[in-house]
Amino acid sequence: MPSRKEPFRPSNTGSSKRLKIDTMQSIDTLTGLKQVIREQRVSGRRIGLVPTMGNLHSGHLELIKAARLSADWVVCSIFVNPMQFGAGEDLDAYPRTLDADRERLETAGCDCLFHPAASEVYPQGLETQTIVSVPRLGLEHCGRSRPGHFDGVTTVVCKLFNLCQPDLAFFGLKDYQQYLIIQKMVADLQFPLEMIGVETVREADGLAMSSRNSYLTPDQRSQAPALYQTLMQVRTQIEAGNRQYGALEESAKQHLIAAGLTPDYVAICNGDTLLPARPTDSFLAILAAVFLGKTRLIDNIRLTLPD
Repeated sequence: MPSRKEPFRPSNTGSSKRLKIDTMQSIDTLTGLKQVIREQRVSGRRIGLVPTMGNLHSGHLELIKAARLSADWVVCSIFVNPMQFGAGEDLDAYPRTLDADRERLETAGCDCLFHPAASEVYPQGLETQTIVSVPRLGLEHCGRSRPGHFDGVTTVVCKLFNLCQPDLAFFGLKDYQQYLIIQKMVADLQFPLEMIGVETVREADGLAMSSRNSYLTPDQRSQAPALYQTLMQVRTQIEAGNRQYGALEESAKQHLIAAGLTPDYVAICNGDTLLPARPTDSFLAILAAVFLGKTRLIDNIRLTLPD
């Protein structure tokens, strides 16, 4: 596995070398993107990439902030990727708010917005598209519930890396399994870039910010913080010395059910491999996914235990 590093937590100081851009560029074609990327490369600027599916919230803007502090030129992609949606999932209903997203990105200091149509990214359609697949890491947890999902993610991210040629790529750690999968793809395919994981941004009640939170009814929204609260309770028990991980997982599921959530999974894992945690493991990831009505929410907590 690639080496682990601490998540990025943006500070209030920026890079003195960063070029000031007065107007954000907005590009929707591969040809246009290749041209501006070539210009940045010729100018010797460090490119930072923030891949998103749009409907931007404060968590996304923390990624832009982190990129601004580390790169000379920041490109954010907005693309609702059909390849990572399975049958019966919410591709058509996924919120698309391009005009509002564009305004938020410009205010945040993004230099370039890349928002292609599916026909630009998959000109031959999905049926004959080459698939980039990372073995094993994507089979369990979210991969078990959403077969093929991570292949869609790695395929489109691979395309974005090739198109944008970033020196740095920024991903939120709320999707921790996804982060590890892309990290392994970067290492295995030897992309010349550094991945930066940015810590999860939460609402005041602890709910991880997500575009899918907008699907929740007011009653469901009041129930949703139980997911993070349950993870924190598991963490507290582990830090107190409880290593009965299977029993802790089952107890957490029952707590979620009592709070009105339907567990998809709760898993206490080795934080590097996502294999079931052993009592001797020191770096752990507590992963969970739940349903509230038809809305699926995910979250995780990572912790390092003393030797």
